Formats: sequence, structure tokens, C-alpha cells
Amino acid sequence: MIRIGLTGGIGSGKSTVSNMLREKGIKIIDADNTARGVIERYPVIMDRIKSVFGKEYVDNSGKLKRKEFGNYIFSHKNMRSRYESIIIPFIKKDILGDMDKLEKSSEDMCIVDGATIVENQFYKNLDLILLVWVNERVQIERVKKRDKLTESQVIQRINSQMSLEEKKKYADFILDNSGTLDETRNQLEKIFDKIK
Repeated sequence: MIRIGLTGGIGSGKSTVSNMLREKGIKIIDADNTARGVIERYPVIMDRIKSVFGKEYVDNSGKLKRKEFGNYIFSHKNMRSRYESIIIPFIKKDILGDMDKLEKSSEDMCIVDGATIVENQFYKNLDLILLVWVNERVQIERVKKRDKLTESQVIQRINSQMSLEEKKKYADFILDNSGTLDETRNQLEKIFDKIK
């Protein structure tokens, strides 16, 4: 089975490309969904979050206050690293398990959709990396509109991630998603013709 990493940055349109691949019938493992799931499946994660970050990011039902917590860790890089050190081993374990299940069910290809595949070294478990790239101006405008953030908040979030230019060094294929949906779809078809 070919294991392909789909990555990008905030506002690059990675989810749009992921949906296009899903429409083609390709199995997608979504790292964000996995991250949400591991918090439910492994109670030790919430215990560690509470002990490291305090109870103010946990609601009355014991669930993580995602928006408040996200704002906090995006503005405190060292705290984001601490959070990632807690959760990422569980995410990796579950994604590797999901890939094994797909391989056993005779899938010939799967996509791992994750923004931090490169940063967290998960790309080493994959055969190919497809980077969804956009120019920074498009990236800023998309995130401002989508998340209702100020330009400075968007730039702070972009700067908290590895740059798309840096990620290019790890990519086997680069899809420029700065244009129209049709242009993106056409590029995707050409890339998958090459992969096949």
C-alpha cells in the first residue's frame, strides 16, 4: 500500500484537497480527527493537560475548551511544544494502527492528512509527501475570513508553524492552491497520474 502524507499550512487549502481525494474514493486518515479521538480514548491525556496547563481549559463536563486552549498554545510556543509532547505519541500510535488496518483490508493507497507531518517526524513513516502550497497573502486572507481573526492573529498562527517554503524541502509533490478550484483539481489529477 502506498502511504501518502498530505500536508500544508493554516489556510493553504489542505482540507479542500483532502475532500477532492475522498471523492476519488481514496481512504483518508485525518490527523485532526485522530487528535480529537485520542483525547476521548486515552483519559491520561486530559489528566496531563490539567496538571500541566491547569483546569481553566477544561469545561464542566471534563472536555477540553478547544478554542481557548488553541488561542493559548498558539501564543505560547513553549507551551504548544509541551502539549504536543503529551498528545503526539498517542496520535502516531493510532494513525499507524489505522494504516495497518487499511493495508490488511487490501487498500492500495491511503492518505494521512496532517498539518504537522513534517514537524513531528511522521513523514518518516510515509512513502510520499504532497504539499498544498499557497502564497502568504492568499493564506492570510483565507484564514482572516474563515476564522474571523485579525491580520496580526493570523500572522502569529502562520509564524507558529513551519513555513510552507521550508516544507517544500520534504515534499515529493507540490500543489499550488493559490488559484481556482478547477486549477487545483487539474494539478491533483496530474500528480496522481504520476503516482500511479
